[in-house]
Amino acid sequence: GKYIASTQRPDGTWRKQRRVREGYVPQEEVPVYENKYVKFFRSKPELPPGLSPAAAAAAAPPGKQPGKAEGGESGLSKAAKRNLKRKEKRKQAQEKTERDLDGLIPALEKATLSPGDRDAPVQPDDDGGTGTTGTEGQTAEKNRKMKNLRKKLRQVEELRQRLEAGELAQPTPEQLEKLGRRKALEEELRELEREL
Repeated sequence: GKYIASTQRPDGTWRKQRRVREGYVPQEEVPVYENKYVKFFRSKPELPPGLSPAAAAAAAPPGKQPGKAEGGESGLSKAAKRNLKRKEKRKQAQEKTERDLDGLIPALEKATLSPGDRDAPVQPDDDGGTGTTGTEGQTAEKNRKMKNLRKKLRQVEELRQRLEAGELAQPTPEQLEKLGRRKALEEELRELEREL
């Protein structure tokens, strides 16, 4: 018979020597089974139908082998290639958002709010962009401001009615300030309506 010699395990212990039949092939040395279709497509270059390998070699740029996909993807399945594309798109999207954030940080550092601008929307810089251009952006911004002013006026009116009804016995300083701004808000709203 034939013997497989004793071998040492990673932990330092020894395996016994084994007796095997003639013609035995160890499991590690058994070739992986491939059906005939897999063998055929592995041997075939990846070229478009009708293109000869000689013409592809002549047309290919130097340094690139004909039949090989970019990034050495020729041996991958369709699902694996699809997953690689998804991963690449995700990486590109993440890099884009990081670049956008890097551009926003200096713009935010430049922007300041005064105490009166607390409730007003923040105006982006010219390089920040709002996605709209020219007069469209201006009218949309004015409409937004008008809506905001109407909302504030509604709140002031509700507060005034609650005070008159006696629901609020002692108004806070903020509420009194809000009531005092009523005329300024109405004036600003009229001015915006005239501009449109």
